[in-house]
Amino acid sequence: MKTEWINEMIELVKNDVITWRRYLHQNPEVSFQEEKTAQYIYETLQSFGNLEILRPTKTSVIARLIGSKPGKVLGMRADIDALPLQEENELPYASQNPGVMHACGHDGHTAMLLGTAKILSKRKDHIKGEVRFVFQHAEELPPGGAKEIVNSGNVDGIDMMIGIHLMSTMSVGKFGLAYGPVTAATDKFEIKIVGKGGHSSQPENSIDPVVIGAQVITNLQQIVSRNIGALEKAVVTVTQFQAGHAYNIIPDSVTLGGSTRSFDPEIRKNIPVWMERIVKGIAEAHGASYKLDYSYGYSPVINDDQVTKIIENTIIEGWGKETYAIIPPIMGGEDFSAYLEKAPGCFVFLGAGNEEKGTTYPHHHPRFNIDEDSLAMGVELFVRTANKIVM
Repeated sequence: MKTEWINEMIELVKNDVITWRRYLHQNPEVSFQEEKTAQYIYETLQSFGNLEILRPTKTSVIARLIGSKPGKVLGMRADIDALPLQEENELPYASQNPGVMHACGHDGHTAMLLGTAKILSKRKDHIKGEVRFVFQHAEELPPGGAKEIVNSGNVDGIDMMIGIHLMSTMSVGKFGLAYGPVTAATDKFEIKIVGKGGHSSQPENSIDPVVIGAQVITNLQQIVSRNIGALEKAVVTVTQFQAGHAYNIIPDSVTLGGSTRSFDPEIRKNIPVWMERIVKGIAEAHGASYKLDYSYGYSPVINDDQVTKIIENTIIEGWGKETYAIIPPIMGGEDFSAYLEKAPGCFVFLGAGNEEKGTTYPHHHPRFNIDEDSLAMGVELFVRTANKIVM
């Protein structure tokens, strides 16, 4: 299979990809509000030609490249939303929207997929089947944009879905690949404990929800340590404790909040059961009442072994064995999982960190940035994969 044309085309779009990324970085929009971003993507795609462009939701875009011969349907996804964060980078293309920043690399993801669409749109006559480019809104905010796009029916018929995520914590030039679980299910909870307020000098006349809440927090730690096997992966984290306002008043109620992470469906189903048993027992023991609100977020991303093998071979053929590593799953969440409930796929990490360029700050940090040399590698991986599947 000839691949010489790929490197030539990468060189032709490399500067465009950086230009697109910088424009997007300068003009970020948060989840479900990506109207200008989506319009920019739409107009850029229109300029390529040979694409059927759809708007499945108000702030997302899908482009279909339908080949001249029948074949498989390959889906590629980029998320397009930014975070509610004030940027601290002093860059000529720093965010111009106060309190909004591309601090997770979605600007790069979008630019890479635009570059891929530009290259492949010029080779429509070589396509056997279809390539569907999904520019997805609202990855950062549950219930997420992926579920909306899936529900719209615009990814029906896809045989295989791939996504790339830039990682500032991985060196530029490296890929991270996982067989099976990649990211965890991400759920959240809120617990309200209602006691009886009173004066701090007479706690015996109150039902102190602060003391009860502290016991609940301590006991919730036993879910992972005592209900879940040591070889399983799960997290139960309390991140919020909201109580009274005065130093000498015991409040009537407290509210706890946090998140849980898991991979196993049975464990995921049981965590709220275990939580309620703990909260109920402690609250009733002290004469208090409670309310537990538990909401399911993104499902875990589980890579398909066969698709992952294709991606692994593509990386080896393009860059060599030394450029990738098989990595363990991470406890972060990703709504790419919604696509994998429709079709087999692979979610791969691409290094964008470079100490010399100062691009090693973690994701969601106000000084997050990427080494833009990574962008051409992302485009090339998308194009090489398309060359294997539909050309």
